[in-house]
Amino acid sequence: MSPSATSLSTRLAVLGLLSATTIFFFYKSRRHLLRRLKASTLLPAQNPTRNSRGKIFFLSETGTSKTLAHRLRAFLALKDLQFDLVDPRDYEPEDLHKESVVLIVASTWEDGKPPKNGGFLGNWLTESSDDFRVGALLLSKCKFAIFGVGSRSYGETFNAVAKDFSKRLRKLGGAEVLGVCEGDVDEGNVDEVFDEWCKRLARILKGNNCGENGRCSSNGVVEESDGEVSDYDDYDSEIEENGEDNGIVDLEDIAGKAPSSKTMVKPKANGKANGETLNGEKEMVTPVIRASLEKQGYKIIGSHSGVKICRWTKSQLRGRGGCYKHSFYGIESHRCMEATPSLACANKCVFCWRHHTNPVGKSWRWKMDAPLEIVETAIELHSKMIKQMKGVPGVKADRLAEGLSPRHCALSLVGEPIMYPEINSLVDELHRKRISTFLVTNAQFPERIMMLKPITQLYVSVDAATKESLKAIDRPLFGDFWERFMDSLKALKEKQQRTVYRLTLVKGWNTEDVDAYSSLFSIGNPDFIEIKGVTYCGSSATSKLTMENVPWHSDVKEFSEALAKKSNGEYEVACEHVHSCCVLLAKVEKFKIDGQWFTWIDYEKFHDLVASGKPFRSGDYMAPTPSWAVYGAEEGGFDPEQSRYKKERHHRSTR
Repeated sequence: MSPSATSLSTRLAVLGLLSATTIFFFYKSRRHLLRRLKASTLLPAQNPTRNSRGKIFFLSETGTSKTLAHRLRAFLALKDLQFDLVDPRDYEPEDLHKESVVLIVASTWEDGKPPKNGGFLGNWLTESSDDFRVGALLLSKCKFAIFGVGSRSYGETFNAVAKDFSKRLRKLGGAEVLGVCEGDVDEGNVDEVFDEWCKRLARILKGNNCGENGRCSSNGVVEESDGEVSDYDDYDSEIEENGEDNGIVDLEDIAGKAPSSKTMVKPKANGKANGETLNGEKEMVTPVIRASLEKQGYKIIGSHSGVKICRWTKSQLRGRGGCYKHSFYGIESHRCMEATPSLACANKCVFCWRHHTNPVGKSWRWKMDAPLEIVETAIELHSKMIKQMKGVPGVKADRLAEGLSPRHCALSLVGEPIMYPEINSLVDELHRKRISTFLVTNAQFPERIMMLKPITQLYVSVDAATKESLKAIDRPLFGDFWERFMDSLKALKEKQQRTVYRLTLVKGWNTEDVDAYSSLFSIGNPDFIEIKGVTYCGSSATSKLTMENVPWHSDVKEFSEALAKKSNGEYEVACEHVHSCCVLLAKVEKFKIDGQWFTWIDYEKFHDLVASGKPFRSGDYMAPTPSWAVYGAEEGGFDPEQSRYKKERHHRSTR
């Protein structure tokens, strides 16, 4: 046989082997598919009845969607529709073809992806719907409906998970009995939308279809009304007793703990419902958000501002000590007003001590109140809260009288104050009343920092020192969050008045990045660096933090000393406030003169400088720091003119 003939026979043999292999795997896959289709085909007719059990899946990172799913199951039970609550991570997606009805409550997580507990189910749906061998018959006996919750602030990824799941299920043959309902946090009426969706869904599952296959949204849910009283009234208390509805409102899906339909504000006589716009401009503080914030003690000002009395204000009214700002900068805590002109924020920080009850946004798009109105109302409401302290045991009459006239405003209550378009005018109004200003920004609006007029002290939150950790901790809305963060630090460097980096240490998250933090010093060149241990705010559906994440004061001191050492003498530890677990680093060249620290502020001098209209610098209004506030002092930052007070702790006796 010639070499060419040998080569030809060899190639034919190889081709034959490949063909046989291809045919083998084709029939193997086909047999596998046929078995699955046969299994689904042999299922009895699955029309929902009062005794059938369907499945309710919840996709949530923080637990709020789980709370919604609990509410849905309880609601349907009142309609004699029995459903099992299922965590997708405990479910085998291969069994979906066995289900008759599947209901899904889905939140969209970072970058438009499912929460962790829904990742496996999401991957299976994607792979199966894109596999030509599976086809469009697999879920032909399965009916489904999806409720998605998200925020339009996230742009194209708004409710991406709910929409994608709907598409995948339909591609696999599932029958969508009710189009995806898109709850929108920005509208502020997600709880009401969820109520209506549940009622609509129940009617369909009970057999009254009403032709309801169109999509619904938070802008228009259920055109017709059946006049029913919401069934939520019947089971709200039952859920609370069972501990199934104890989540706190999360901006991931801001409905779980919002007021029930018993307390929801219904559409007004003028036809405007919750979340609709007034005079063409959206209200930032919707009834749902207002109820959540007021429950926490906030006094809401107009449509987007707030004020709240601080526990340290109450403490110094009784002569029991002030906060760290009193120790570091000489602020009288009983004359300090904590406020914000913007309850909205561009981050969803894991350690947010306000539990994310404020709205989110990347730009100002709401109705705007006048600066003077905000300032005067804030002072009025603050004074009323101070008056309520009259008669409280320990409150001193002279301090109560002083507290009625605030001399300082901490623009750091909640949200992002610098987002307010008239922030400069608001600061001017405060300064005209000789009220000093401390403003905190979350470093996502560098252009707003650049245009900001002189204030007493400007803070930038530096919650992490690397791009990855900043994304994990702050959970920012902006895709270019890191560039905005860096530009914010650069903008801070141009300021001539006092500037501060604020570091919040979260054990296990950002306490190992000493080198990375020190590399940020030269970018913003701040006058001070505040280093504070994270405050634990109790259990919440919005945060995974526990007491294990709270550093001891010794941990904060160790971190601060290491950070100061990295600066090669540019910064030194200057002050501490043990009770707040807080340490202050100060720039040696500016604020340490002949061995004496000058971190305190001459507030009267500051106001005179502002009134003069002439340029001035941070060194022009500094004052000496008392010895008791200096780092390492025996008092630990506690003012000796105050009286220490320790609560009596009652311990159970052991026998």
